[in-house]
Amino acid sequence: MAIVVCFGEILLRLTAPGRELLLQSPRLDVHVGGAEANVAVGLARLGHAVSMASVVPDNPLGSAACGELRRHGVAVNGVRSAMGRMGLYFLASGAGHRASEIVYDRAFSAFSEASPALIDWGPLLNDADRLHVSGITPAVGLNAETAALRAMQAARAAGVAISFDVNFRARLWQGSTRDPGSVLSRLAGYADILFANHHDIAMLLGRTFSGEEGTQRREAALAALTAFPQLEWVASTERHIDDTDRHRIAARIDGHDEFWTSEEVALAGIVDRIGAGDALAVGVLHARHNGRDAATACRFGLALACLKHTLPGDASLFAHSDIDAFLAGDVDVRR
Repeated sequence: MAIVVCFGEILLRLTAPGRELLLQSPRLDVHVGGAEANVAVGLARLGHAVSMASVVPDNPLGSAACGELRRHGVAVNGVRSAMGRMGLYFLASGAGHRASEIVYDRAFSAFSEASPALIDWGPLLNDADRLHVSGITPAVGLNAETAALRAMQAARAAGVAISFDVNFRARLWQGSTRDPGSVLSRLAGYADILFANHHDIAMLLGRTFSGEEGTQRREAALAALTAFPQLEWVASTERHIDDTDRHRIAARIDGHDEFWTSEEVALAGIVDRIGAGDALAVGVLHARHNGRDAATACRFGLALACLKHTLPGDASLFAHSDIDAFLAGDVDVRR
């Protein structure tokens, strides 16, 4: 098992009940989330020693968010308190041919406004095997971008492996004078594992890729592996959406000399797709730090991504036995 540090903003997710529109009725369900926190929880549930590094407001909301991470086995010794507000996002889950919709409320949060020097990376990265960061962090502001860069530089100096999920969110970059492609490309250069599809890589490298989708994915992955010398794997999902409740997904990992793809799985009766990409990352990193090969990492990532669609909330809460059951096709009641 690995010692992993995840850095990013811990959020509260406020969801309209059932399949309602936001505030169709005056109730909201609350979950703790955030891309990096989701990865932290998922890895902790699989037995890894995980610490979260973040900044939360010094108020009951920040305390509750930290308490939820602790409940799932994530250490919060790297979480700092500061003046400011809690980052929020609102979700109205779609149905049929009505897409789900997210509304962000993250401006001027304690995390986005915190000094990049607030976290001392030396003690946090001591004995760590991996640092995990996503592209959502720099999207929330220049301070967060600088903090992510400092974290990655400290990890590189300490010999700690780095994974980076591009996680491009167009709405978070709206109004920014910074170029997301340039910012995310700089951070991607520190990673040994990159979570990105061909569209993400096109943005990072400022170029396009042609041909059929499979050809595009391989061409893009090879371009990323060439552009970023530290990079060993590029992992992604292939998702085809029939309607909100029925998707088909597969997982893929590209290396320098070969690539691996899983079978496509049809998902029906989707409960909650938010966090599925983070669940893929959990499966891939879990396999990687258990000495498994890329083909196995691809299957583990697919298993957790698919299982996440069955669970309300942001995070993957599954054990390794759930991965085994999924891969064995075991869907009967466990008695």
